[in-house]
Amino acid sequence: MHHSFVFSGETLHALPSGALFWPDQRLLVVSDLHLGKSERLARRGGSLLPPYETRETLSRLDHDLDQTHATRVICLGDSFDDAAALSGLEEQDRLWLLRLIAGRDWTWITGNHDAGPLDIAGSHRETCRIGTLTFRHIAEATDTAEVSGHYHPKARLAGRAWRCFLVDPRRIILPAFGAYTGGLWCDDPAFAPLMAPGALAILCGQTARVIPMPRASTIAR
Repeated sequence: MHHSFVFSGETLHALPSGALFWPDQRLLVVSDLHLGKSERLARRGGSLLPPYETRETLSRLDHDLDQTHATRVICLGDSFDDAAALSGLEEQDRLWLLRLIAGRDWTWITGNHDAGPLDIAGSHRETCRIGTLTFRHIAEATDTAEVSGHYHPKARLAGRAWRCFLVDPRRIILPAFGAYTGGLWCDDPAFAPLMAPGALAILCGQTARVIPMPRASTIAR
C-alpha cells in the first residue's frame, strides 16, 4: 500500500494517507494538520464548514500510529489552523490528541499558521535534525537533505486531483495531512526552484502511486 524509497541513504515509506514513515527511527512525520479549521472560519466570520475535520484528521493519525507502531512523531507546522484553534478544540478531540501524544517523543515544528509554542505536550522547535535529515515547515534553498510541508502539493491524474508527496534527491515536500485543506498544483511556478528535474510525485489514495512530478509543460491528466 505504501511506496518505499531511499532518501539521503535512508529508507522511507510514503503512506497512502500522506504521512511519511521512517522505520529505522520508528518515526512518523505529518504536515499541515490544520486542526480546528472549521472553528477558526466560524470564529472569523468565514465560510461555515461541518465541524468534523479535526475528528477525521485525528482518526487518520490514530490509524497510522497504530499501523506503524511509531514511537516518535514530527508535525511539520500548521498543525493548528491558528494560535487560538487549540483552545477551540472540543474537549473529546483535545483528549484524543493528548492520548496520541502520551508515551511518544512528539515534536511540533513551528508553522506560519501556528507560530510560537502552544500550550500542549511535546517539544516545540523551528527545525529538527535527525541523522542527515532536517525537518522544517517551509522548504529552503539548501544542500541539506530536508523534509518539509507548507505547500500542500497536489497533482492531476485521470481527471482527478490527488494530494501528493514531491521527492527529489535533496528534498521531500509532504502533502497536507488534515481534512478540509486545499492544495497547490505541482505545475505551479512556486515549485520550479525547489524541485530538481526528474522529481517524482507520490500520489495519496488507497495505494501510494508514483508519477513524474507534473511540470508546466507536462501536466499529468
